[in-house]
Amino acid sequence: MPAVRCDGRETKIKIKTYLGQEMEDTEFDDILDDWFIESLKTYKDLHVYQLEHPTQVIEWTSEKTVCVAGYTSSKNDILELRLPLKLFADENKGLCAERDFKVVHGGFTEGPVRCLRHIPGTRCVVTNDGRSSDLQVWDLGGDDTDVIRRTGGIEGKTRASETGSRIAARLSSAPQVLHGAHSGDVQLTQLTSGQTLYKLETDSAAPLSSLQFVGDTVFIAGCCNGSVYMADTRTSAAPQLSPPPASSGESVHWWMDASAGPQLSSCRVVRVSSCGQAVISDMRNVGGAVCQAQLDVQTCRSQRDDVRVSWAPAMQDCISVSAGFSGVVEIYDTSVWRTEPQEAQPLFQHRGHVVSSQQTDGSAPVFVTSHVWHPERPRTLLSAASDGSVHVWDWVDPDGSAADRPTPNTM
Repeated sequence: MPAVRCDGRETKIKIKTYLGQEMEDTEFDDILDDWFIESLKTYKDLHVYQLEHPTQVIEWTSEKTVCVAGYTSSKNDILELRLPLKLFADENKGLCAERDFKVVHGGFTEGPVRCLRHIPGTRCVVTNDGRSSDLQVWDLGGDDTDVIRRTGGIEGKTRASETGSRIAARLSSAPQVLHGAHSGDVQLTQLTSGQTLYKLETDSAAPLSSLQFVGDTVFIAGCCNGSVYMADTRTSAAPQLSPPPASSGESVHWWMDASAGPQLSSCRVVRVSSCGQAVISDMRNVGGAVCQAQLDVQTCRSQRDDVRVSWAPAMQDCISVSAGFSGVVEIYDTSVWRTEPQEAQPLFQHRGHVVSSQQTDGSAPVFVTSHVWHPERPRTLLSAASDGSVHVWDWVDPDGSAADRPTPNTM
């Protein structure tokens, strides 16, 4: 499916073809008219691509390329996509002919891909199938080949897992990957030799919802129960454990993300619960709350891989949330949150997946499966949905307040 840019009647014709639905022109126009009028005001750019199978992973491999892969139980595509070059044309966008996504490298997996991470400084990605804690290593190819091929694997500590592994990577002289399905089996492994360089020392076996580096050697592991481990791979000292936030909900499930910063002390952690509670903490006291809010997101029935919460890397104080069973990505400005819980209204909502997949046959509603911010462009995001659609969109800040607060330089 060619990309679709938000440019009026031509866009509506292309989306109607993409839907492949038998619907009257008047019915289709009624559904899209209001959204397109709003889109012309609220998006600087909007491009759409259609995958054969939906993806739960979107991972940047360069400034202009991402890696995606399917999660069906059988054979799936693993693809490296180049974003429309028109998106990156700062001037004279109308003169740029490259308006479509392009598959630059591709291959196949024998099972689902539930987690995928690019190893910085290499042409490798590491994946997990969600069935065990084992990892698969892939070569993305180069100028001499367009084939993505599997080159090896890393054996995890848990042979069978209901949750699969979380994966983190950072730039290093020898490629390394941090991985684990539970807090008690997190380890740092050298990619080429398979040597274990570090193990997280804890007796806990809490399932992980996230795992990420917040410094060259410091990482945090967010557990599904809301607790957070912080440790340094240079030392075997016991990790710092922060308890979960106070919550009135029963059997609350938590998702987490940490912001980047020039120093560890400037990083912040956001946790979002299955009850819609959002809590912001800083690294000096992860167990405390700098501010918090109640979000109007549908997370109660969501599984671990259904919800995404993410800090904007190039826009201070903004987070994005997408939840299972919802076709919307919401952006929140946390600078207006207070220490006491309050209802928070989103700064922006991307509803494109809902609008472009109106169901007339009674089938299940479309929900967002993943989303990511562009690492450098402040208001550019990619999102994917259960219908196989992939959107890249550059939103317009309604009042300009967030745009005036660029994030500090990262490490």
